[in-house]
Amino acid sequence: MQYIYRNFDGPLYIIPAKTLYNPSAIEKIGLEVPLSTKYFAAHLPLYPILIRAVGGILGYLKAMIFINLSFSILLTLFFYFFLKKLKLTKKPWLLACIFLFLPKFLVVRSIGAPESLFMLLILLSLYFFEKEEYLLAGLTGGLSAMTKTPGILLFVAYGLVFLEKWIKTKKISWSWLGIILIPLGLLGVFGLYYLQYGDFFAYFNTGGLVPMPYIFSVFNYRAKWVSTAWLEEIILYFFLYGLATVFLKKIKYRSLFYFCGVFFIAILFVQHRDIPRYSLPMWPIACIAFEKLFTSRKFITVFAILITAIYLYAWNFIVFNVMPISNWKPFL
Repeated sequence: MQYIYRNFDGPLYIIPAKTLYNPSAIEKIGLEVPLSTKYFAAHLPLYPILIRAVGGILGYLKAMIFINLSFSILLTLFFYFFLKKLKLTKKPWLLACIFLFLPKFLVVRSIGAPESLFMLLILLSLYFFEKEEYLLAGLTGGLSAMTKTPGILLFVAYGLVFLEKWIKTKKISWSWLGIILIPLGLLGVFGLYYLQYGDFFAYFNTGGLVPMPYIFSVFNYRAKWVSTAWLEEIILYFFLYGLATVFLKKIKYRSLFYFCGVFFIAILFVQHRDIPRYSLPMWPIACIAFEKLFTSRKFITVFAILITAIYLYAWNFIVFNVMPISNWKPFL
């Protein structure tokens, strides 16, 4: 379990969970890793708040894992509901099972991480949006933006849907204003940072912000968050999500198309080795785009052969991707 607990960036979410970003409390916690107090602004508050809520009962390390596993289960169940309710596939349970085993997702849903929570909130927001419950879409979208900043891309995607509707009908509905809660959620995070750090833009001043300088910037081995030229699989991820966007072009649920397209364009600019992790919010949408392939007998046959390899990859990665922690006191 120490390998599970030590995986990046799980333990770093415990620090804001315990301190609520209070700089003096962070300094007193006694971290052995030399990180500035403002660094933790890169770890948005919703996941740490949930860790804090159950940390007093389970302990913070166990709470970190418990929250992620719980939301991974809820995410899978809701994805199944999402597929069935919107009639996106004839085999919703099989597709939900395939969804669980993207190699990087298998890793991320097994350690301390906010991705499962983030993906669940995105799917909830997309579902409510397609049901024209824009206030709930904005609320869940705002919560997603309080979990990870790319949640703001929902606002962009919904704006494009509204623009398409306006072009077709020349009508505007006041109910559309419900999605304003999405940027308000992110502004609420920045407001918290202003109260604690005295810096409204602390998120942008952490020193750990992933850069997005230009398109395909990941293919620069000299970059800080890249440091390798072995990046062939990044091309495959670009193909996966680019093709998913194209396949969804004529889908009647327009928010799925626009969200996947906007996120795909954004991910092309990310200068970080871990594109597979940053692109995870598109994975459920890609499952929908390729549902006929992913639920076919041919795919399931190959999947059955490779599932052992997927587990070996996850095991190998989790053992490798660990923080150098010798003093556990700050995280207990």
